[in-house]
Amino acid sequence: MDDEASGELLELLYGVLRGVRRDAAARLELQGTTPGQLRLLRTLERCDGPRRLGELAAALDVAPRSVTSKVDLAEQHGLVRRLPDPTDRRATLLELTPEGRALLAAISAQRHEGAAQRLGRLSPAEQAELLRLLRVVGDGPATDA
Repeated sequence: MDDEASGELLELLYGVLRGVRRDAAARLELQGTTPGQLRLLRTLERCDGPRRLGELAAALDVAPRSVTSKVDLAEQHGLVRRLPDPTDRRATLLELTPEGRALLAAISAQRHEGAAQRLGRLSPAEQAELLRLLRVVGDGPATDA
């Protein structure tokens, strides 16, 4: 691939990702949340139970004080709840509430809807070919879709 083609590939990929991020940010705003808040909720969702704030800060690779402000906001919106740590009276655990899980499900559904709208610009055969080519370029399995 020459420099011109590789440059075009990068520009096209960046353009698609910019559009996806812009759409996602608009949807998050409608849900009353931010990308940082969503990242916190998703990280907590992947845990197998309540987590200490320090563990979340480490998982997010941020300072513990920045997690505290995100948690405070999420708690105000009813998305998470603080619990006493049964193994350490000084520590607090954090868990998702049903409202937090519902928000994550709604955002996931909206993301899939947005992706489907983008793919909907193509015929079914074009969609299959695009996905096949992206698997090849992304080093994924190059199966026929």
